[in-house]
Amino acid sequence: MAWISRDWKEYEVLDATEGFRLESWAGKLLVRPDPQVIWATERADPRWDRFDAKYHRSSTGGGRWELRNLPESWLLHYKEYLTFHVKPMNFKHTGVFPEQAANWDFMMETIRRAGRPIRVLNLFAYTGGATIACAAAGASVCHVDAAKGMVLWAKENAKASGLEDRPIRWIVDDCAKFVEREIRRGKTYDAIIMDPPSYGRGPSGEVWKLEENLYPFVELVSRVLSDDPLFFIINSYTTGLAPSVMRYLTETLVAKKYGGSTQSDELRLPVRDTGLALPCGATCRWTKERP
Repeated sequence: MAWISRDWKEYEVLDATEGFRLESWAGKLLVRPDPQVIWATERADPRWDRFDAKYHRSSTGGGRWELRNLPESWLLHYKEYLTFHVKPMNFKHTGVFPEQAANWDFMMETIRRAGRPIRVLNLFAYTGGATIACAAAGASVCHVDAAKGMVLWAKENAKASGLEDRPIRWIVDDCAKFVEREIRRGKTYDAIIMDPPSYGRGPSGEVWKLEENLYPFVELVSRVLSDDPLFFIINSYTTGLAPSVMRYLTETLVAKKYGGSTQSDELRLPVRDTGLALPCGATCRWTKERP
């Protein structure tokens, strides 16, 4: 059973066909490419031609936004807890991955149910969706990302959500280097979230490839789990990395030591015009609680 983010009021996938998705972001219509959309169904929704912004891929890599009637940024709300600054940026992104709402709900519910102080480590934390979700649920959070601009954006999202005074550490650093230092300091966390990239370069130019580096990275990060951990979450947007692969990693590196329960599956978003659900990456969740 996939995890489908059905509770959005201000975000919606209206249609998806021929390599693109048509989305409403708080009333702003965006058309963005999606490699998962390999079908060519009829474009029955008239809003395809009324977009406020469309991202065009380039044959040489990257791409550009075609902007019509769109502000530089605007706010997007999820339930009564979370508020995000949205703006078009490079590589078709907007600063929010709406399919992650299913994970935010899981994190908030699990933290609230724990009934004790929870320390969360969020790695490759981007603009802070998981960070502010955990903070809203009462956890203290350490937010780590190598990009200073993303950390500043995340801080603005926390402020917009009324959470600027919550116990959040904002760290601009290489995630592996930071975890290595935390191990030397003897620091531990009750919950860990990671959203590692498919490809990247480290601070000394070393190459990161998810398929090659994920196992040793998870092994490293598992060493900062506390003696009574609550959950461990891995996200992946790498096409071809099956959810069961992340589950195998988590079972061998986390569940083997702590017991508990591991689940993995696709993240999906409902599509209004078809009633179907669009796959949007995968997640593996380990929790000390058994379902």
